[in-house]
Amino acid sequence: MPQGTPIAIPADGLTTRQRREQPLLIVHTGENKGKSTAAFGLALRAWNAGWSIGVFQFVKSARWKVGEEGALTALGRVHEQTGEGGPVEWHKMGAGWSWSRRAGTEENHAADAAEGWAEIKRRLAAQQHDLYVLDEFTYPMKWGWVDVAEVVATLRDRPGRQHVVITGRTAHPDLIDAADLVTEMTKVKHPMDVGRKGQRGIEW
Repeated sequence: MPQGTPIAIPADGLTTRQRREQPLLIVHTGENKGKSTAAFGLALRAWNAGWSIGVFQFVKSARWKVGEEGALTALGRVHEQTGEGGPVEWHKMGAGWSWSRRAGTEENHAADAAEGWAEIKRRLAAQQHDLYVLDEFTYPMKWGWVDVAEVVATLRDRPGRQHVVITGRTAHPDLIDAADLVTEMTKVKHPMDVGRKGQRGIEW
């Protein structure tokens, strides 16, 4: 695709602009690192465009702090204070979803994942965000914590112009089939191959 030129133009009756601005379902999968990093980089572009951004992190430990969380939530505050960019919400399953008030109950990852997906469905129906980042959402799909057919149908039939990015290894084939853009991260070399652990500012 040199200079952003499409390989083929379908006979769908749409103008170039209408076709270009259709909402995308994007999947970042594969064994190598960088899937979430790429998704959050896309979120930075969306913020700059003034889009509403909703980040939903699945599986992550409540203690795991990622640099993108600090950066994007700070940009959310910039929007609140100056109107620049777009609003940002960041929700983390390991820390308890912000709309959930179940303090004192036993931790149940499957139930939490199902609850997070139910909230995302509500937001999609209400067209609450322009961009949804569902980080590591391939795992709840793989482990049966959410129904794959329902997820795919909901994402495929979502109303309005809502973009969705899903990250994680071993993306389900049905999700890949439904997606508009799929990128697989493949390792060529990595510092960990020679015993070097991840470092602040690069991996986290």
